[in-house]
Amino acid sequence: MSTRSGNALRHEEDDHPNYLRNMILNFSSDLEKRRRRDGTLKSGSDVEPGHLKVDIAELYARDNSKEHHTELYELVNDASPTPVLRRGLPFFFALRFDRAYDATKDSLRLQFDLGPRPAVTKETRVVLPVTDKKEMTSQTTQCGLVLNLVAVKNFQGARGTVKIPATAQVGLWRCLVQTGFTGSDVKNDFLCKDDIYILFNPWCPDDAVFMDHEDNRKEYVLNETGKVWTGSARKPLGRRWIFGQFDDAVLPGAMYLLELSKLSHAERGSPVKIARAISAVINANDDLGLLVGNWSNDYRDGVAPHSWTGSVAIFEQYLKSGGRPVKYGQCWVFSATTVTVCRTLGIPCRSVTNYVSAHDTDSSLTVDKYFDIHGEEIQGGPDGHCSDSCWNYHVWNDVWMSRPDLPKGNGGWQVIDATPQEQSDALFRCGPASMEAVKRGKVGLAYDTPFIFAEVNADVCHFQEDTNSDWGFSALNVSQYTVGKRLVTKRVCVDDDEGDADLEDITDQYKYTEGSELERLTVLNAVRGVEKAKQYYNLPKEEEEDISFSLVEIDTVPYGEGFAVYSALTRGDALCSQNKSEEARTVSAVLSASSVYYTGVTVHLLKRAQRQFVLQPNQREVLQVDIGLNEYLDKMVDHGLVKIYAMANVQETKQTWGAEDDFSFKKPKLNVQVRIRHRREQMRFEREESCSWPNPCRWARGQLA
Repeated sequence: MSTRSGNALRHEEDDHPNYLRNMILNFSSDLEKRRRRDGTLKSGSDVEPGHLKVDIAELYARDNSKEHHTELYELVNDASPTPVLRRGLPFFFALRFDRAYDATKDSLRLQFDLGPRPAVTKETRVVLPVTDKKEMTSQTTQCGLVLNLVAVKNFQGARGTVKIPATAQVGLWRCLVQTGFTGSDVKNDFLCKDDIYILFNPWCPDDAVFMDHEDNRKEYVLNETGKVWTGSARKPLGRRWIFGQFDDAVLPGAMYLLELSKLSHAERGSPVKIARAISAVINANDDLGLLVGNWSNDYRDGVAPHSWTGSVAIFEQYLKSGGRPVKYGQCWVFSATTVTVCRTLGIPCRSVTNYVSAHDTDSSLTVDKYFDIHGEEIQGGPDGHCSDSCWNYHVWNDVWMSRPDLPKGNGGWQVIDATPQEQSDALFRCGPASMEAVKRGKVGLAYDTPFIFAEVNADVCHFQEDTNSDWGFSALNVSQYTVGKRLVTKRVCVDDDEGDADLEDITDQYKYTEGSELERLTVLNAVRGVEKAKQYYNLPKEEEEDISFSLVEIDTVPYGEGFAVYSALTRGDALCSQNKSEEARTVSAVLSASSVYYTGVTVHLLKRAQRQFVLQPNQREVLQVDIGLNEYLDKMVDHGLVKIYAMANVQETKQTWGAEDDFSFKKPKLNVQVRIRHRREQMRFEREESCSWPNPCRWARGQLA
């Protein structure tokens, strides 16, 4: 690190405590209004005579909220509304000056800042200069600003739109209007009284959290109530919970928690990073997070976890106390408040309950019990640090997003867990882990996938001292079908206060059917990726693997008329295996093809082939999937991408293998011809477009609210 960058980092760290302290003081002072700053940064005496001054800056919080799907936030509907906006959309604003704007001598620019030390290079400061020298025209900058200068009677005003990038940092932004004389270094700074909340946008296809079904968005982003499931696998019990993500205490509280996480402001455009930060600050183990966990049954100095019925009371207590962690929570409370924080920030989120949930403390993908040579249990295992356990149920969260940091096919639902169980990178947090990676046993993918895989797939193992074993123990017995009996969540757009019609069983989204060949293949594939787990399953060494596998790759397949596409697809995608040993080998294999979005989110399973066969010495075998036109035509989505997964296991040697491939359909070119509409229809369209702005007379008279 250079001296300059090192100094900048130290300055930012020095500024952060004050920034954090001021934020919580302002938030807690009045729960009905967020932190406000009014007036100008410079007094009139500091400004050169004749400088253009801003009298009013109006951000049209209520008008903009309709397009941005934020009209439910109480902050927007307050007597003094606060702008709450989403990425990937424009918002309109208006300025009023103290005198007429003179394009020949006046300079004007907008500046948007995030955090205590904003910087253009970190995308936490955006400067939008107005360089057009002609009145009654507009100027578009690289950052998306369009500013229109409109003269009204004896003074000048300005109105315009700012397009928020779909990758903008999420947080509380400040808006500064700078005016001055062209060519002069002296500026008059006007700090808008309203800070701007910028949130994720599940309605925007370019946003990483985009969700393409309105019912899903209604449930996982907009629904303020729901259920958190407890009870047992045979009889789940739904606890009604009020998430209250639009309450005026929640959004400020969520922003404060983000500051508390110390996640760099430059990384707050990534839902992956923010979700990981949320899983850390919902619990108070490492910091002054939202909730203190307590499983002692002694709650005399706080509120018993089972007494909470909603998140708002927790956030109100947290802010009123100046950021003191609230007592107490357990897994379902951590999960419910995580739903609240994610949804208020615009990240689609659901609460998930796993019945018979494994707690794997030593990364073995098993829940282990150890016994000495005489059959006595060894507490803590051979090294004294193993405290594996199984919970009757455990509640965590799924958040929806793409995963550009992972191979394609791993987007969609991601698992995060705010209950403090094990440390991850020195903090009590967990995830986000791709649910698809968990299901397929790809435990090498970030974050914390081995731990979550074990929660739903771990084998319960008993080990006894064995002097003939390389590591001192051998397996007595293994129970393969105990953990992860059932995973449930609330059904989309269904509410049942009396029964469980709103329960959705999502076990098949997390794992293959218990006891199936495919489920065993997945576990063994996961074991291959965890060094410590290999010895538990007596996997062969690499040199002992005598079956070779290969996946035949496909580059492109023509997409068009039936015969051409069908002909190409008869090649299929083939899994080839060859026995190089002198003995017969029993091979179990599976090959599947699915349509996926370009973000990697799986859409539809197109076809799956599963087979067990015996390979004689030096024999070669092929498992092939043939997909006809009618099997994929209605299941493809944008970009025509298909993902191929292959897995195999050799019964005699316990050799496992897995591979994946993807290809795209080659689409025909389209020749589009557009006929220009009748002039009268075109004029009507232009008039409708001109009406999308607020009435110019209102803001000219100063009635800008």
